[in-house]
Amino acid sequence: MANARTLWGRRKQTNPPPTVPPVLSARGRQSPPFQELRAHSGQSQPVRMDVFSPAGEARIYTTLRESVPIIDAAIFRLVRLLGGFEVSCGNSRAENKLRDFFETVSVGGNQLGIYAFVSSYFEQLLTQGTALGELVLTSGGEPAALWNASLEGITLRRSADEVNVEVCAGAAGGLIPVPNPELVFLSVLNPSPGALAGNSLLKGLPYVSRVLLQILNSVEQNWERLGNVRFSVIYNPANDPAERTRVQERAQALAQGWQAAMQDGAGVRDFIATGDVRIQVIGADAPIPDSEIPVRQLLEQIVAKTGLPPFLLGLTWSSTERMSSQQADLLTSELESYRRTLTPVLLRLSSTLLRLWGEQGDCRVMWENISLADEVELSRAALLRAQAAALRESEHMARQPEDIFDKPERSTNGF
Repeated sequence: MANARTLWGRRKQTNPPPTVPPVLSARGRQSPPFQELRAHSGQSQPVRMDVFSPAGEARIYTTLRESVPIIDAAIFRLVRLLGGFEVSCGNSRAENKLRDFFETVSVGGNQLGIYAFVSSYFEQLLTQGTALGELVLTSGGEPAALWNASLEGITLRRSADEVNVEVCAGAAGGLIPVPNPELVFLSVLNPSPGALAGNSLLKGLPYVSRVLLQILNSVEQNWERLGNVRFSVIYNPANDPAERTRVQERAQALAQGWQAAMQDGAGVRDFIATGDVRIQVIGADAPIPDSEIPVRQLLEQIVAKTGLPPFLLGLTWSSTERMSSQQADLLTSELESYRRTLTPVLLRLSSTLLRLWGEQGDCRVMWENISLADEVELSRAALLRAQAAALRESEHMARQPEDIFDKPERSTNGF
């Protein structure tokens, strides 16, 4: 195979994007995880409708997934629930070529198979509201690989016909359209009227997540203060003048004895003191506030935004079997909506591959049933329909007149 470097990579080398601050990581940092989310007020800012760079919002939502594990789990759960698919084109030779390419195609240089491309594409679509992919060709024009493009350094621009959208590299001052737009695939999720980019599934969650992380951070600080118990040793000297002259000396002796008794790794030791000495736990009169109710209220909003039933995220909230079944039906409709968004991309990719190979065919994408439960429900529905048809047939036969040969013949002359 000849040079299979992606066009995206060459554009990035010739026109490097502006320096982007690193994504705030939740590991090994001193500041609270919601510090970057604090700058996001949740209010939409006025933007140009003809040019839009989705990289800024992408960093916010990436930080959101790193900071709130349940959001990250919901995204991966939706990706896994999307299911598989097959592409048919009415041409057996072309279908075999598509099947072989989809099974062995390199994706990003470190994965194989069309499902790796679709999973990463769908994950980017859910997280950032806009997904970008590319079909990479060899120097001879043969399909070589698939590439999931990052939105960093990418700008969407309204085309000259005021209808289509151009994908450009570089900043707003020097936009360069991609050389081969027919090899680039763009999808947006629930775009606003007139907008170029889509809306993330996580839209509206930065503020809610910031409050949630603030509560969890407060719980951590409270447990750090109260879980690691600290003591207050109070010494009240008596009214004896002789004892009062030795207050500082006795206080130092008490401090040394207490430190020796509480020393780590020293085992269990007794602390012996004479006089009026009181030992109290610091903060014992201030219990930790109950965070269960506010945390659940915030989690309910997050779960409602994802569209997943709570039990799929490990939340054991009270729910009846009927309620869970209804939530599963709603989830099925959500996944069907996502499939309708991805189907045009798969059709365009398949059609482009057939044209490059010189093949013809009318491509169709056939998705698998979402889960085994759907298979059971479909089989049960088919059984009920068959039973209803058999019942109608039996009732129809029962209403039929008796066979004419079983009746006595009647003469037309009346004899």
